Amino acid sequence: MGMLTVGRVARQHGLSRSALLYYDRIGLLRPIGRSEGNYRLYAPADLERLGRIVRYREAGLPLAGIRQVLAGQPFNPEVGRVLEERLAGINDEIAALRRQQQLIVRLLGNPRARRRTRILTRQSWTALLRSTGLTDSDMRRWHVEFERHAPEAHQDFLESLGIDAAGIREIRRWSRQRRGARDRA
Repeated sequence: MGMLTVGRVARQHGLSRSALLYYDRIGLLRPIGRSEGNYRLYAPADLERLGRIVRYREAGLPLAGIRQVLAGQPFNPEVGRVLEERLAGINDEIAALRRQQQLIVRLLGNPRARRRTRILTRQSWTALLRSTGLTDSDMRRWHVEFERHAPEAHQDFLESLGIDAAGIREIRRWSRQRRGARDRA
């Protein structure tokens, strides 16, 4: 595979030509050289680097974070740190969006609005579990196991039901206590 011009590389990766020119200007992706007609030329190694840049952009990393991740390739301990920071940011954004969604439904005051969303309430979730035959004891055991196997996901799930912070603390507290009692038995 020979050298490719900026236009061809942009088309292959679904980017604008100006994005590649910007990556060059900030030093994120420099072409290997120039043609006789002064066109930027990219080598296969540049395309591999661009593939990583595109993947990290799809993950929502800012260009400064991508620069950190790509510094010192092939192995860079920054990769995990930068990706974990982005993941934490996404979790925060999801929680904020969930709260906004619940607030909008409350502000609308329209029961049909809730049905047009993906919101489950504590009451609807409990009713769903009861309809499958779960007893209160079964549901408590479900919480205990959820807390044991995925405590952060349990927290997120409880938040998604619109349970207030005090209620979540209480559910998680007794889930851990019951788990401890079961572990000691």
